Amino acid sequence: MSQPRKIDALKLYLKRDRRAGDLVFAIAFLVVSLILLSQLGEEAKWVKRTKFFAQPAFWPTVSLIGMTLFALLHLVGSAVSQKPGGRKPELLLWIRSLEYALWFLAYVWIVPRLGYLPSTLIFALCLTWRVGYRDKRMFLAAALVAIAIVVVFKAFLQVKIPAGQIYEYLPDGIRNFMLIYL
Repeated sequence: MSQPRKIDALKLYLKRDRRAGDLVFAIAFLVVSLILLSQLGEEAKWVKRTKFFAQPAFWPTVSLIGMTLFALLHLVGSAVSQKPGGRKPELLLWIRSLEYALWFLAYVWIVPRLGYLPSTLIFALCLTWRVGYRDKRMFLAAALVAIAIVVVFKAFLQVKIPAGQIYEYLPDGIRNFMLIYL
């Protein structure tokens, strides 16, 4: 019986707040459009003695002007329309979701220092804890998945991932194995 209540609550939430972050998105979209439009002169050139429609800068200019125009219209529409539920909850949800991008950036930063295997193990376990799993079986599953990812990518697919600086402190035989396979 509790399942239909959850679904009804979700439908009510989506119906009530589905456009709450629209203004924030419209502003961000307009800012990005204006930044891209401002870079046109540097990135796309108009060439002398070339037909107008064959210019290298023609289609990028058309698309960015259209993008900016529609972003401006979206902003005006968002500003004048009524928003049930407010913008703050959705904006906070967007900000909270950036946490996982920060986790990824930290992972990318730490791999060249610790190595692919230790970094992947640490982050798999940390993210398992972060999403709320506290059972030993879940941590074991996360560790096994991390090891499988490393083995598949490094040993089988032979993806070139920078070796960890920490590998320099290992004995020669182990260091070579870690550099090549893990």
